[in-house]
Amino acid sequence: ANISTRVMGYITKLNVKVGEHVKQGQLLFTVNSTDISAKRAQTEAMIAQAEAAVKSAQKDFERFTTLYNQQSASAKELDNITLQYSAAKANLDAAKQMRNEVNAQFAYTNVTAPFSGTITQKLMDAGSMATPGMPILTIEQADQLQVSATIAESDITKIKTGDAAVVNIKSGDKKFNTRIIQLYPSSANTGGQYIIKLAIPKTEQTNVYPGMYVNVFIPAQVSNSAIAAPSDV
Repeated sequence: ANISTRVMGYITKLNVKVGEHVKQGQLLFTVNSTDISAKRAQTEAMIAQAEAAVKSAQKDFERFTTLYNQQSASAKELDNITLQYSAAKANLDAAKQMRNEVNAQFAYTNVTAPFSGTITQKLMDAGSMATPGMPILTIEQADQLQVSATIAESDITKIKTGDAAVVNIKSGDKKFNTRIIQLYPSSANTGGQYIIKLAIPKTEQTNVYPGMYVNVFIPAQVSNSAIAAPSDV
């Protein structure tokens, strides 16, 4: 996952390092929130003002309702007061929605880890200007590694999800049996090659790192031949 923020501002705190393991929910970095703090104070003032207006309008509404029932106020006067009361409540609701929006923006000034994993890239430091959508950190979830392989169009009909396969990781001196857990049904964006995913058992993930190249051997189900798939972790 590439971690970024939706608000623009200077990074005030970024203490994690490349290679560091972080837990889900752990604070990764903070972005200057002076503007948002000012906006929140403004919305709180608007809410206080709107609440006072609602109380005043409610008193007028109750008073004119009593007068109308006593035939001391006209229906038109009561309608006008009712509209004022409804408008005051609507203004209060709008101010509260603005506060919710500001609070949602605050969540992007204190960015936490979406899952437990390892920091593999640190693209900015404290003092850098964070912009919406610009990656600041990269986290990889190393305990759920998979093999991604590509299969040619001529071979894709010979395999299916659940088929057995053998994976050989030369750099890690590992060879183990596994199964196909996912098969992409389209090659529109991969130049005629179909992507498949294979599981790596947790018992085989020691000294296996993202980006390693592997060899995948898939026994073909329709003949005595086999499929060799270029792949990586």
